[in-house]
Amino acid sequence: MSPDKMRYQANQIATFFASQPEHEQVEGVADHINKFWDPRMRTKLFEISDQSTEGFKPMVVAALEKVNRPVPVEAAG
Repeated sequence: MSPDKMRYQANQIATFFASQPEHEQVEGVADHINKFWDPRMRTKLFEISDQSTEGFKPMVVAALEKVNRPVPVEAAG
């Protein structure tokens, strides 16, 4: 998936959770990504965001701290 598409999808999740109570927004974004994005998608998300968070909504950037970072295959073995 392209970085632009990844940013778009993450930002769409944040747009949805912006309508939720403020104290649930960041947790909601992180929970959604943890539940519905497979490890490859989350790995790509961190590859992009580790280089730059430009283009991500602030709610996505805040949620990254709560998103489960996949363990690299070589580190898992």
